[in-house]
Amino acid sequence: MSEKNNMRLTSSEIAVVWSTYQNNSFSICILKYFLANVDDHEIKSVLQFALEVSSKNLEYSKNILNEDNQPLPIGFTDADVSPNAPRLFSDSFYLYYLKNMSKVGLSVYGVALATSAHSDVRAFLSQAIQTSTDLYNKTAETLLSKGLFVRPPYVTTPDHVDFVDEKSYLGGILNLTNKNRPLNVIEITHIEANVETNSLGKALMTGLAQVAKSKKVRTYCLKGKEIATKHVQVFSTMLTENDLPSPMPWDLEVTASTVTPFSDKLIMFHTSLIIASSISNYATASAASLRTDIATSYIRLTTETAQFAKNGVDIMIKNAWLEQPPQIPDHKRLAKG
Repeated sequence: MSEKNNMRLTSSEIAVVWSTYQNNSFSICILKYFLANVDDHEIKSVLQFALEVSSKNLEYSKNILNEDNQPLPIGFTDADVSPNAPRLFSDSFYLYYLKNMSKVGLSVYGVALATSAHSDVRAFLSQAIQTSTDLYNKTAETLLSKGLFVRPPYVTTPDHVDFVDEKSYLGGILNLTNKNRPLNVIEITHIEANVETNSLGKALMTGLAQVAKSKKVRTYCLKGKEIATKHVQVFSTMLTENDLPSPMPWDLEVTASTVTPFSDKLIMFHTSLIIASSISNYATASAASLRTDIATSYIRLTTETAQFAKNGVDIMIKNAWLEQPPQIPDHKRLAKG
């Protein structure tokens, strides 16, 4: 740490650096496997860049934790991945996965930067935001060059500015005519994004269910596939009912391999990250949706996703796979002696 940073890390700074260490140790395992099973040279180049980014982030977070005398998380190691396992996903899947990975990184690091005071942590997060931006742009350019980029629908919009002057704009129970207005572009943006992420999640859960060793983990992944499939249908219907196409990724191929490339611990951690991202996406989308029927749908889907997450945590706890984040002392218990 620099000389002006002899101060301790705050709770939020410990949280983000600790989580970054965990998440990047996980990402390194995933990316090593993807790199061992990719054919396309352009996609391989983007995967290599992503691996370099994760490796640097891991090292940076390790140094910050060590300087603050924080114990390093166990995270994930080479013991959690078998790069030589047969291919499970298509090259196109890797690109869509990287696109989502970079979007999550931009969101997480951006929020964390706004809660950090320590200059080393801010420097680290600023760098992480930049490299996440670079990764997104590299992935987007490759998707575009291969005709795989999923674009939201093109729409016709008014040629003038207007203001909401009726409560019926909100729809739902406030709309006495029971006819909801057409979607606005903000609502369309979130709906399309959730179609895309759930399509990716469906493919991922399909593959992980095939290779998980534990029957409970396989069953859990199959349940995740079922939920993702249903959520894709819900969001797609919102678009088609408004005479809009429902764009979604294609060529998300899952092979017939049943040879596991990942430990069950890593698989469950992976599902927990996806669930957390979905809940965050739904919360943001709900807040941005002015039609109450759409906002209510997000709340309903969030409740279902949260229960699924709780079931996953139960599996992780039972198998001692859930690493405990740093926490404050239990002063009441200590006072009792």
